[in-house]
Amino acid sequence: MTQVTEHGGGVWSLRVPIPDNPLGHTLVHVLDTDRGPVLVDTGWDDPASWAELAAGLGALGLGVRDVHGVVITHHHPDHHGLSGRVREESGAWIAMHAADTAVVRRTRESDPGTWLDYLARKLAAAGAPEEHLAPLRAARSGGRMRTLPGLGAALPDREIVPGELLDLAGRRLRAVWTPGHTPGHVCLHLEEDHPAGLPGRGRLFSGDHLLPGISPHIGLYEDPDDATVTDPLGDYLDSLERIGRLGVAEVLPAHQHAFPDAAGRVRELLDHHEDRLTGLLALLTTPLTPWQLAERMEWNRPWDRIPYGSRNIAVSEAEAHIRRLVKLGRAEAVTGTEPVTYVAV
Repeated sequence: MTQVTEHGGGVWSLRVPIPDNPLGHTLVHVLDTDRGPVLVDTGWDDPASWAELAAGLGALGLGVRDVHGVVITHHHPDHHGLSGRVREESGAWIAMHAADTAVVRRTRESDPGTWLDYLARKLAAAGAPEEHLAPLRAARSGGRMRTLPGLGAALPDREIVPGELLDLAGRRLRAVWTPGHTPGHVCLHLEEDHPAGLPGRGRLFSGDHLLPGISPHIGLYEDPDDATVTDPLGDYLDSLERIGRLGVAEVLPAHQHAFPDAAGRVRELLDHHEDRLTGLLALLTTPLTPWQLAERMEWNRPWDRIPYGSRNIAVSEAEAHIRRLVKLGRAEAVTGTEPVTYVAV
């Protein structure tokens, strides 16, 4: 049965499934405007997901063709995957922050093998063992990259500008740039009184930035052509503090469920990451590569039970934490090591 939740004030959420993913579903939000419904995210590009999105809209007395616009919190396929199909059916515009639009454009224009070569180089530099690299090289030679999600994601036709109100007739929805999970992640502040009278400054569509029970993945911003040393974890922590200062009455995230007390959740996440950084420093009393650090970090399951692809994500997260520690002057690279190891200072 299609699960539709009414949040009041012309806002609903639809549960759109994510195939073979422990998250289960994306919460696609529907925002009523004077020009027609606008979606905040769209869900994964999959026939079952599309059917659930259409059924959810149908439960509201709407069809996909009624959709006026699509606002994307970030480019990941469980959020942006169905945007192109919605636009094809309805003529709706798609809006995204410029930094994530650049990721979409780069992915569309790059040969899939370019990304695989880059990933293999990065993992080798992080200390991945040969048995982990071998399948990547086999996939490269076999041309199996073209089936991966996101390679044909829709290019947005509008830019979300941080700090500005979106052009939504009859609604006040302001973009808040919250990089960290992706370089162009945005939260969307609905600057209207809470329909149930909860105290605070409106509601927040938080995407993956602020979730009630889990911390989003914070890895490296991947760009094969950019040698800039970014600090995604630092970006995320700064963004969290920015959201905490908004004082919103309720958070409408893209996963799990709506919740109040954004400031309290922000404090929990800031404390979580500080504790994690402290724990990693204890591991780095011995020089370790990013791969070795990832093997020793605490995940939701033992390292030997983490699937192949998820290990790549885990190593990226380990590198993001190392970069943060280096920037804070709490760790440093060991001169002359290859692959490079890091040690606490």
